[in-house]
Amino acid sequence: MHDLLPEALDELGLILYAIASEAGREAAARELARRMMAGELKPWELTFRINQRYGHELPLTARLAELDDEYAFLEYGGDEEVAQIDAEVTAEAHRLAEAHPRVPAEPTGDPT
Repeated sequence: MHDLLPEALDELGLILYAIASEAGREAAARELARRMMAGELKPWELTFRINQRYGHELPLTARLAELDDEYAFLEYGGDEEVAQIDAEVTAEAHRLAEAHPRVPAEPTGDPT
C-alpha cells in the first residue's frame, strides 16, 4: 500500500508530503487556514493550534504564533482589541490559504 499511495495521489493531482517535513507542516497549516476561512475554526482557535503545533519556528506561520501570544495578553482586553487581532488573523489566514490553492481531487473538465 505504501508503494502505491504516491502514484495514486499523483494520478489525482495531489501531493504526498512527508509528515515531519517543512512542506508537510506548511500544507497542514494552509489547511487549517482554509478551515478557518470556511468558518470551521474561530481566529483564536487557528492561532492556538498553529502555536501549539509549530510554535514560532515555522517561518510561514510565525505571524500567527505571534498573534496567539497577543490573544493571551488580551485576557482582560476589550472587544475592540480582540476584533483587531481577529482581523489580522483573518488576513493572515487568507494569505496562507491563497498562497497555494488546492488542486481539485476530481477532474473539472472532459478529458480530451
